[in-house]
Amino acid sequence: MTISRRTFLQGSVIAAGTVGAMPALHAQAQTPFIKAPAGPVAQVVRDEAYWREIRSHYDVSGDFINLENAYYGIMTRAVADDFKRHIDHLNRDNSYFLRREFDRQGIEAIRATLAQHLGVPTDEVALTRGATESLQNLISNYQLLKAGDTIMYGDLDYDSMQYAMNDLAARRGATVAMVTTPEPATRQGVLDAYEQALKAHPRTRLLLLTHISHRTGLVYPMAELVKMVKARGVDVIVDVAQSWGQLDYQLPDLQADFVGGNLHKWIGAPLGLGFIYIRKERMSAIGVHLGNADYAPTDIRARVLAGTVNAAALMTIPDALRQHDAMGTRNKGARLRHLRDHWVAQLRGNSKVQILAPDDMSGAVTSLRLAGKTSFTDNVALQKILIDQYGIFTVPRKGPAGGACLRVTPALFTTTAELDKFTTAIGKITT
Repeated sequence: MTISRRTFLQGSVIAAGTVGAMPALHAQAQTPFIKAPAGPVAQVVRDEAYWREIRSHYDVSGDFINLENAYYGIMTRAVADDFKRHIDHLNRDNSYFLRREFDRQGIEAIRATLAQHLGVPTDEVALTRGATESLQNLISNYQLLKAGDTIMYGDLDYDSMQYAMNDLAARRGATVAMVTTPEPATRQGVLDAYEQALKAHPRTRLLLLTHISHRTGLVYPMAELVKMVKARGVDVIVDVAQSWGQLDYQLPDLQADFVGGNLHKWIGAPLGLGFIYIRKERMSAIGVHLGNADYAPTDIRARVLAGTVNAAALMTIPDALRQHDAMGTRNKGARLRHLRDHWVAQLRGNSKVQILAPDDMSGAVTSLRLAGKTSFTDNVALQKILIDQYGIFTVPRKGPAGGACLRVTPALFTTTAELDKFTTAIGKITT
């Protein structure tokens, strides 16, 4: 079901017989990939010469310091060049190529490549335009909810997913329950919050879980939560938009039957790419999307109906995944965590700053809140000060129990000097 890293990097994870048919689609990128140096992760993370080289492979604007990288993870130059090459190819060969190659073996080879990277069979994965589409399709087409049942989600789940859950409940005559994530968050506190909510709502049939919150950066203990929920006979839909490509895992590790994610955040593929996963034995729990008759009702591809897709972006997936693996998930994740810890450690002692993600439940993303500044307006104002006076770009978020906050997210190209400028700015603002 999975392949070795060496096989993935060398070759090609394309189904036998398809490589020769589409040389242009699967040719290696023109610009060399960045490869991680040999050595343990702890050594690579602190190899500043290597990370300076990494930065040189990104076209980073010098007009501002970007600490809002949880929205979109920009492509390396190698992947961007590959994307542009595919755009030129499509612009030249047009429908002749799309109908004869891409719409046939091409897209299926890409789907197989992605499935192998996710660690699941190809027939359990379909390509989408992002995590939002994937999760909305899973939620809106969930078949097992009945009138009087309860659906549940957390206060830190993504807004669009909350909307979709509310809509599903309204259409099916179900009730909605929300779990409040405790502040300050702890692993046991999170587990207890969900356990108490499930006990209080014994008719819960469907639960939405988010691996990494886009609001605060909190990393939820996903495997433990999924095990707890499924033991009660509750189905789980998992949002991995912020975790896939940042944390080192494959989909089977989550033990979830339904997952939605994207490739344009931490994998570093072009915008507008995602995937939907449904375990084969559970396919019937998710209905066909909008009457899609292009595929059999037993086919996961019947759960997506995207129309004309961004073919050039899809064609770039194999090289984006090869670039990702060349650097290594563990190296990338550890470096991002190292950068996050660098700025957090400097502000921990500031009594006027509250850090919302604890050190043992965080990745690249972490939000902060200034004392007494709990409204969304307060945090919009803080964002404006940072960009106008210090040239630092961040984003305000609302929704946590304790009030709105400011999200801070470094990228692989972020330097510790840039993070020092951010902590100095916060220090001056709070003085």
